Amino acid sequence: MSTMERRPDSRGKVRDIYDTGDNLLMVATDRISAFDYILPDEIPFKGEILNRISEFWFKKFADIVPNHLVSIDTADFPAEYAEYADYLAGRSMLVKKAEPIMVECIVRGYLTGSGKKTYDEDGTVCGIKLPEGLVEASKLPEPLFTPSTKAAIGDHDENISYERCVELVGEDIASQLRDLSLKIYTAAAEYAATRGIIIADTKFEFGIIDGKVTLIDECLTPDSSRFWPADTYEEGKVQPSYDKQYVRNWLKANWDMTGDAPHLPAEVIEGTSARYREAYEIITGEKFESMKEQA
Repeated sequence: MSTMERRPDSRGKVRDIYDTGDNLLMVATDRISAFDYILPDEIPFKGEILNRISEFWFKKFADIVPNHLVSIDTADFPAEYAEYADYLAGRSMLVKKAEPIMVECIVRGYLTGSGKKTYDEDGTVCGIKLPEGLVEASKLPEPLFTPSTKAAIGDHDENISYERCVELVGEDIASQLRDLSLKIYTAAAEYAATRGIIIADTKFEFGIIDGKVTLIDECLTPDSSRFWPADTYEEGKVQPSYDKQYVRNWLKANWDMTGDAPHLPAEVIEGTSARYREAYEIITGEKFESMKEQA
C-alpha cells in the first residue's frame, strides 16, 4: 500500500509513531514544517532521506553512544505491518522504547541563527560570553552545548542555561548529555569535513534505555542540523544550506505568518527535495535510490 491506513499512536510535526509492544515504529512522512507550522504540501522523498541519514549516523557512532535503532528493514517489522511494506520501505525505523529526557541538546559550532541575534545584542549565545568581533557564520572558538526545553507542537523551544539543565534532569544526566552531544558533534563535523560539508549546528535528543543515556529520535539530518557546503563558505554572510532554508526564505518573502500556511510553488518543492537528496548523497557517499521503488 502507498499509504498507512492505521492510525498512529502519536504524531509529531513530521513523524508518525506506532506502538508495536516491545518497540516503536517511527515513520518519517514527507510533511515539512517551518516556523512551527506544518505546511500543506509534502516534499517528495524527504521522509525516506531523513530516516536513512539517521540510520547512517546511528551505525557510524554506535561505539560512541548507544542508540535506539533496531532495524529499518520492513522484513524485521511485526507481521501486522507487512501489508504496508511498500509505503514503509526506507521511511520507517523500528526502535527500542525509551524514556525521553525532556531537554533538546543543541550544539553550535558556528555563529548563525538565533545565536547570532543574541550575540549582536549582548555578546553572548545562550548566556555564554563570546569574544568580540564575530560575524555571521564565524566559527566559534569551540563548539557550544546550548540546551533548550522541549516544547509541545505549536510552541517554541526555550533556550536554557546548563545550570537550568542540571536543575531539570540532575547533574549526572546533564553532564552526560553535554559530553555526549559535544563528542558526537565533533566526530560528525570531522567526518563531514572530509565530504565537503560544514555542520554549523545540530540538535540531539536522548532517552533512557536499560538505565543508560541513549541517542534517540533523528540524528544529524538536514531537519535537525545546518549543513553548509564547504567550497562556498565565506565568513560574514548567510550560507546556503542543504535543508529547508529554501522553504523558510520563500515563506518569509510571501507570507505574513498569520492564518493558514500557503501552498508552496512547484519549483520550491522540487528544489527542496533536490537539496535533501544531495545532502544524502554527499554524507553517505551513495547515490540516493528510493527503497520504495526497490521494494
